[in-house]
Amino acid sequence: MDHGGHGMMMDLPPFTLSRGLEFGGDPFFLVGCVLALGLYGWGAIRLWRRGDAWPVGRVVSFVLGVLTIVVAMCTKLNDYGMVMFSVHMVQHMIISMVSPILLLMGAPVTLALRALPAAGRGRKGPRELLVALLHSRYMRVITHPAFTIPLFIASLYALYFTPLFDFLMESKTGHIAMMVHFLAVGLVFFWPIMGVDPGPHRPGYVMRMLELFAGMPFHAFFGIALMMATEPMVGTYQHPPASLGIDALSDQTWAGGIAWAFSEIPSVIVLVALVHQWYKSEERQARRIDRTADRDGDQELAAYNAYLASLQSRGN
Repeated sequence: MDHGGHGMMMDLPPFTLSRGLEFGGDPFFLVGCVLALGLYGWGAIRLWRRGDAWPVGRVVSFVLGVLTIVVAMCTKLNDYGMVMFSVHMVQHMIISMVSPILLLMGAPVTLALRALPAAGRGRKGPRELLVALLHSRYMRVITHPAFTIPLFIASLYALYFTPLFDFLMESKTGHIAMMVHFLAVGLVFFWPIMGVDPGPHRPGYVMRMLELFAGMPFHAFFGIALMMATEPMVGTYQHPPASLGIDALSDQTWAGGIAWAFSEIPSVIVLVALVHQWYKSEERQARRIDRTADRDGDQELAAYNAYLASLQSRGN
C-alpha cells in the first residue's frame, strides 16, 4: 500500500516501541537538528573560550529538545505516523509541546546575542539583524497572547476537523510543513510564558500562568472529542493497512487519550519552571535592593523612618 504519494510502501508490521524507535524518518529534520546542535555548540564554546559563563543546564536542555525532535521525526515513528493516528499524535504532542519547552529553556536567542560579534558602527551583521527582529512589530504580533492562544487552538481544531489535514498528508512537503508548523506554534506559544530569552511580550508571572491555562484545556477537550467519537474523524486514518492489525476507531481513541494526557504533563512542567523563575526573579530583586542599601547607607529606609516619625509628631 502506497500512502499519500510519499513514495514508500506502508505495509508496515504491527507497531512496537522497538520498531518505532529504529533510525529512519525524514532527512529534512535530521539535517535541521544537526545544524541546530552545531550552531548552539559553536556559541557555547565561543563563550567558554573567552572566559564567559554559560550554564551547562541550558546546554543539556537544548540538546534534549533537539533529541526529542530526532526521536519524533528521524525514526520509524515518522513512518508509522503516516498510517496510525495514535503514533502521529505522539509526534504532534512531542513536536508542539515537549520540544519547544526544552529548546526555550536552552535560551538559544540569548546565546546568539552573546556569541555573535558586533558588526561595527554603521554596519549590520547577524547580531544586529537578530536584535532588529526581536524589536520588530512582527515579533510583537506573533508573541502576543491575542495571537498565540487562538493559533495554538486552531492548530488542533482547524487542522484535524477540516479537509486541510488530509490535504497536507498527501505529500511529503505538506507533511514536513505541518510538522514545522507544530514546532513553530509551540515555540511562539511557550516563549512569552516561560522562555528565558528576551522578547517583545513578557508579562508578569501571574499573567503568564493565565496564558498557560487559557490554552491548555483546549488540548484536553480535543482529546476527549476524539475519544468519544463513534466513527473515524480523520480521512487519512480511516483505512489503516491490514498488516498493522489495528482498528481505526480504537486507534483514534488512543490518539485522543494521548492528546489529553499531553495537555496535563507539559502544563505541570511549565508551571514548575514558572514558579522557579519567579522565585529566582524575586531573589535577584532582593539582592539588588540589598546592594543599593549597602551603597547609600540605607538612605531609603532612613527616609521612610523619618517620614513615619513626622507623621507621629503631627499626630501628637
